[in-house]
Amino acid sequence: MTQFNPPHPGEILLEDVLPALNMSGTEFARRLGLARETLSRIMHGRAPISPDLAVRLERAGVGKARVWLAAQADYDLWHAERRPQPAIERFASIA
Repeated sequence: MTQFNPPHPGEILLEDVLPALNMSGTEFARRLGLARETLSRIMHGRAPISPDLAVRLERAGVGKARVWLAAQADYDLWHAERRPQPAIERFASIA
């Protein structure tokens, strides 16, 4: 089922994960091997969760990589479906 306006997965890190870990963004970035600025862009929805980051999160014990990537895909698809698209002509039935 498609979620209505899904949150950016970085928001989940910012609003749910960091408080649950009682950790600063700087410390979280250090433990994940990221620059603080990079993590900040992700947590504020200006950069996506990459497969590399998803694996790092899983290795750190913060969920499963596939769940993080699925959340990013849901977010990206929801926004792509609402952007103007060129006229698309359907292909004839295959088979």
